[in-house]
Amino acid sequence: MTANRDDVDDFLPLPPATFHILLALVEGERHGYAIIQDVEARTDGELRLSAGTLYRSVARMVEQGLIAEVVKRATRQDDERRRYYRITPLGTSVARAEMRRLTQLVRLARASGLSPETT
Repeated sequence: MTANRDDVDDFLPLPPATFHILLALVEGERHGYAIIQDVEARTDGELRLSAGTLYRSVARMVEQGLIAEVVKRATRQDDERRRYYRITPLGTSVARAEMRRLTQLVRLARASGLSPETT
């Protein structure tokens, strides 16, 4: 299933937590705590998702079809209480669209003479 552009654009702009959760799942299935750790590591500690924020976001994202709970994941190392999530094709399309949107914003800011340097 491919999402059409109008459907994808309806999600934009994404809340930062949503975008970071999608980025964490692009690399593969993860459980909640692993998502929290990935986001913190990826942002060098600048974004720390609380469990409440994560699970509210995850519930909304599952409802929207951006991610899905992995139904069966049974290995000896897994705690059976852990729920694993994966990104869906719609979630991938939305993450790509958000990346394009952010890239365009940076391009516009640079064209206006703005730089990330602090004075």
